[in-house]
Amino acid sequence: MREAAFVKQNKDKWATFESVLANKTEILPDELSDLYIEITDHLSYAKTFYAGSNTEFFLNSLASQAHQKIYKTKRESKYRIVQFWKTEFPTMFYYHRRELLITFLVFSFFTAVGAFSAANDGDFVRSILGDSYVNMTLENIENNDPMRVYKEQGEFNMFLGITINNIKVALYAFIYGILLGVGTLYIMLRNGVMLGSFQYMFYEKGLLWESARTIWIHGTIEIAVIIIAGCAGLVLANGILFPGTYTRLESFKRGVLNGLKIMISTIPFFIVAGFLEGFVTRHTEMPDWLAIIIITASLALIIFYYVIYPHQFHKKTIINENQLH
Repeated sequence: MREAAFVKQNKDKWATFESVLANKTEILPDELSDLYIEITDHLSYAKTFYAGSNTEFFLNSLASQAHQKIYKTKRESKYRIVQFWKTEFPTMFYYHRRELLITFLVFSFFTAVGAFSAANDGDFVRSILGDSYVNMTLENIENNDPMRVYKEQGEFNMFLGITINNIKVALYAFIYGILLGVGTLYIMLRNGVMLGSFQYMFYEKGLLWESARTIWIHGTIEIAVIIIAGCAGLVLANGILFPGTYTRLESFKRGVLNGLKIMISTIPFFIVAGFLEGFVTRHTEMPDWLAIIIITASLALIIFYYVIYPHQFHKKTIINENQLH
């Protein structure tokens, strides 16, 4: 890359960094550290391809100032946890909305595939869900209690078991991202097919609404955060596949870190989903309007925090930066 093109490509980022170092713009300590890593990567690149140039001199000066500032202000804020969910995570997650869209589309597509396959192959549901589960469900339907499975365990034991199991599935979706994203997409495929065939089984028995209004009380958040965990897996994979201006090792580290941040963000939602499944879903006698309120509120919460809020926060940050300049 020609030096002029390199400068043009990164000058806005360098200007933002200068503004931060001059205390004209406030950012979180972790964001400052990320910017510092990126600047040092640019410096290494400049030393290799533009040795002795003004660009190298400028970046060397910028990196030196940044090093002093970072290690001078290394103390963690007592509001670090609040800052993570309020500012740090939404700022980072905005840049990974493409990965979120991909996992959502893959999961949705294979949910449709699961339903279609179940409709065209009488043995498909059993091959996916297992004979014992299907037989148990059919027995519950015959006994006029199709959702009995959610009442068989004690509330707390069910809450604990379901929460741990869901977190385990999410971790697989994340960790399998190291297989260049193929493992993550397989987890989306598998869970999507299971969901589609499961729902079709109840549709075939004329119980689609009965199952949906019960299952999605907890399933709205549960399925959503599994998809978000898939997003974390693709972020990890992209760190390996698309290093950009970073070294591949540094890009991999950033992919792991950002993926872990996404996973951490899902923990409270998994707990809420587990609570709903353990303590609320079992009450199949609840009126439809109450179930609809819970499902709608759950969906609104997920969409707001993972889609709307990051966009709004990013837009606000850009406006503030433009005002400073």
